[in-house]
Amino acid sequence: MSAPTLSTRKPSPAPRGHHRPAGRDSAREEFVRALRRNISAHGFLIGAVLCFSFFSWYPMVREFFLAFQKTEDGRTTWAGWSNLSYVFNDPAFWQAWRNTLLFTVLALVLGFAVPFVIAVVLNELRHAQGYLRLLVYLPVMLPPVASVLLFKYFYDPGYGLFNRIFEFFHLPAQQWLQDPDTSMLSVVIAATWMNMGGATLIYLAALQGIPGELYEAAELDGAGLLRKIWHVTIPQTRLILSLLLLMQIIATMQVFTEPFLLTNGAGPEGSTTTVVYLIYQYAFNFNNYGSAAALGLVLLVVLAGFSAVYVRLSRSSED
Repeated sequence: MSAPTLSTRKPSPAPRGHHRPAGRDSAREEFVRALRRNISAHGFLIGAVLCFSFFSWYPMVREFFLAFQKTEDGRTTWAGWSNLSYVFNDPAFWQAWRNTLLFTVLALVLGFAVPFVIAVVLNELRHAQGYLRLLVYLPVMLPPVASVLLFKYFYDPGYGLFNRIFEFFHLPAQQWLQDPDTSMLSVVIAATWMNMGGATLIYLAALQGIPGELYEAAELDGAGLLRKIWHVTIPQTRLILSLLLLMQIIATMQVFTEPFLLTNGAGPEGSTTTVVYLIYQYAFNFNNYGSAAALGLVLLVVLAGFSAVYVRLSRSSED
């Protein structure tokens, strides 16, 4: 019997295609893991883009086409420039723009300066700062309609709070919302109280980010409170101030809720008729949607032009 021998046959090679390079497999697995990790983020992003497109971009594009169309007896036809011509020849158009610009100027005088002053005062306090921040922001948390109706009660000429205060100091009572000379100022006061909380907290956060060494150096130079605000506080918060200035101008030129609820929109002798309220009248009182879209397009162009000029001036100042 012969002794068993080891086989000298070489193992047959594995068929091609059964093994892939390890680098390619790891790259694919890494891609799958990254895709799974980011799929929820992409889903939220796509949803936000779709919502923004549907509720923001589509109405803007639709308004642009509607501004050059006219609908009569259920038929929509192109009207060319007739809607814009009708809007520019309407006497209420120029009155609405005057009132809107007046509201914007008064709102900047009060609504831009008052929150900054309150923020400076809060920043100097060392006790109960959190409670005071809550107290300042409280009007923003209230529903706008409730806040406006509260001020409508305050402005009542018979039993309103403001006339009671005037009576205590032996001052004549005022027809706040019924007098054309005081109606717009009354609307501005209510709007300032309702919206100043957010701006105040933004200013306060910016103030707390200013290094204390700058104030110490100013004190060593003999600077008082006003000089420290002018030479330290304002330069250090210039970016926030300019940004909120732009946002407030855009917001005030679109004012609608306050005059609509306080003075029924137009006010005495049309003293509180704003551009947005005139758009509302065209669309829902006169059923003239083409003119409403045309006036909205004019407002859009004005705000876009102002924003472009502001951005250009900001870049020039930075350079």
